[in-house]
Amino acid sequence: MLLKQIIGQDVVKRELCRSVQEGKIPHALLLSGSSGVGKLPLALAFAQYIACKHRTETDACGVCPTCLQYSKLQHPDLHFVFPIVKVDKGAEICDDYLSEFRQMVLSNPYCDADDWTQVMGAEKKQSLIYEKESSEIQRKLSLKSFADGYKVMIVWQPEKMHIACANKLLKLLEEPPEMTVFLFVSEHPEQLLPTIISRLRPLPVPRLSDEEIVKALTDQQFTPQQAQDAARLAAGSYREALRILDAEDRDKQLFAEFQELMRNAWLVGVRKNYEALQRLNEWSQNMAKESRERQCAFLQFAQRLIRENFIYNYGEPLLNYETTDEQQFSVKFAPFINERNIEQFTEQFAQAEAQIMQNANARMVLFDLCLQCIVLIKR
Repeated sequence: MLLKQIIGQDVVKRELCRSVQEGKIPHALLLSGSSGVGKLPLALAFAQYIACKHRTETDACGVCPTCLQYSKLQHPDLHFVFPIVKVDKGAEICDDYLSEFRQMVLSNPYCDADDWTQVMGAEKKQSLIYEKESSEIQRKLSLKSFADGYKVMIVWQPEKMHIACANKLLKLLEEPPEMTVFLFVSEHPEQLLPTIISRLRPLPVPRLSDEEIVKALTDQQFTPQQAQDAARLAAGSYREALRILDAEDRDKQLFAEFQELMRNAWLVGVRKNYEALQRLNEWSQNMAKESRERQCAFLQFAQRLIRENFIYNYGEPLLNYETTDEQQFSVKFAPFINERNIEQFTEQFAQAEAQIMQNANARMVLFDLCLQCIVLIKR
């Protein structure tokens, strides 16, 4: 991967290039930051920059044989360590999943832990870097370099490393083989052993700006409005922005259902329009016919929107994470979410979600929620 292909992070890119140009390549680097900000792409691009024989001051050439191998993540001197799930006794090392990992990273360099568990089909299982991986690391780094250059070991999500593996890795970090670079890529560096952290050179990777995310999304053919809405909700994560856009159609439907619920609750509670009560009954019946996952998705969405409408009242746009349509709705709705009812609103939706998850009668739970909304919206 080339540095120029990475969204933003100009300060980090310059720091990485400078370390190579000045001959001060760290033997162990910790790239840390939140999900979706570009830590793994930076590690991949840095590894390629180190290996490229025709690099410029700012990037690898991208066309030499070494760069072509790196572009496919198949250079012999590039190694990966990442958490896996044991599907049987034979799957205990990363190489058992290496082809799947490469495919995921090539299709989406901004992938995160959730993406990887889905690839492995292990959403409900714990993934780890097992003790046996330490022997594989030692074996790989003991081999002679293919191109008489640096060997690079990218350790993705090192916070999931088994303590026995981490302890065995300490020796390598203290006395690394010649011409070897460890690149640790972590979302939760505080979970690493202090003895590990002390041997790594820290390089924080900040969140992306909304402008950087918008530009990246519009370059991917999303409309400016879609890009702006997604960037505002993504909290500096390009991966989260992509998820938001993937879920856009679903969220539009959830938003329409939230509007219907709250408008009818307002009509009953404030305007004494009892025809709206019948519509709430119909709403709860229709929602009760949906799957449990769909019902919980709505209740989670509603909790977010209630929170955002409460914040909207403070007139601080930087604290408010809503799409344009949601903001337009909040102009009139937000005053009804205030200090007198915000806690109860949140509790009622959270309680309904918990009851649905416990297989309670969905129709009764949802209609009771409607009645509670009628009472609370009057406060």
